[in-house]
Amino acid sequence: MSVPSALVTATTEARGSVIVHLARALRPKQWTKNLLLFAPLLFTMNLQWDPAHPGGFLALLLRVTVAFGLFSLLSSAGYLVNDLLDLDRDRLHPTKRLRPLAAGLVSPSLALVLAGVLALGSVVGGFLLSGAYGAVQSSYVVLNTAYSLWLKHVLLVDVFAVAAGFVLRAVAGAVVIAVPISPWLYLCTLLGALFLALAKRRAEYRLLEAEAVNHRPVLEGYTLPVLDQLLAVVTAATVIAYSLYTFTAENLPRNGAMMLTIPFVLFGLFRYLYLANVRDQGGSPEDVLLQDWPLWLTIVLWASTALAVLWAFRGV
Repeated sequence: MSVPSALVTATTEARGSVIVHLARALRPKQWTKNLLLFAPLLFTMNLQWDPAHPGGFLALLLRVTVAFGLFSLLSSAGYLVNDLLDLDRDRLHPTKRLRPLAAGLVSPSLALVLAGVLALGSVVGGFLLSGAYGAVQSSYVVLNTAYSLWLKHVLLVDVFAVAAGFVLRAVAGAVVIAVPISPWLYLCTLLGALFLALAKRRAEYRLLEAEAVNHRPVLEGYTLPVLDQLLAVVTAATVIAYSLYTFTAENLPRNGAMMLTIPFVLFGLFRYLYLANVRDQGGSPEDVLLQDWPLWLTIVLWASTALAVLWAFRGV
């Protein structure tokens, strides 16, 4: 007996929709965070690039690209677990309730199995790529698990845990190509991540108002004045740290030419504060980075200027 064509079509469409919803549940937009793995290669390009042997640099670029892919899969596994733990709270959020798991479009059991496969596969792949890189990935798994289960409910510790995840990304990018990195880069990464995390907490507080505590219990300990003060402190500290980094880091040109990138960092921070405080767009950093063309252009100009300086003064 032949299967009715309508049933075959319906089954195919159902499978296709599940794949689409699973892909959305992986939050590919947030993979932009993992571009931080390329920072150590970028900031040591003046030491790595040899015009006579460009293949050496390209080989390092390939290693970082593979590491980026593995870390993206690992972070997606973390997002799946976090969404599973926050199902009830996400359903109280005006936008998070539309996520595949919160909306009931993906079964929890399927999401859990996929998270396990992605985490195990990416960590194994990481150790095959580099023992040190695999160790950093393992540390990220521990941190992300602790954050999902406990740390995100502890006042102030929650934003530091988020920032630590970004620092581990920078460390991963350095160890996978075995390059020494200035401590200033890690400090700038920590401060920049704290800036984004605090802006997100502020956006959630303003958006949800009375319901904020039901969605994220830790918000009970925050107030808008406190969040504004913390953002002001972190913004100033980020500018100072990055400025010192540009002319004191040993891996950068000694002539201070990297200071040319400071205005782009200033404008980027100011633009993000404007979007977060005036347009209430701070709740989703990945959307802001992908959709706001002035901010995107600023990032491109910053990266282009940094590359030009490192190329022009390589070996200096």
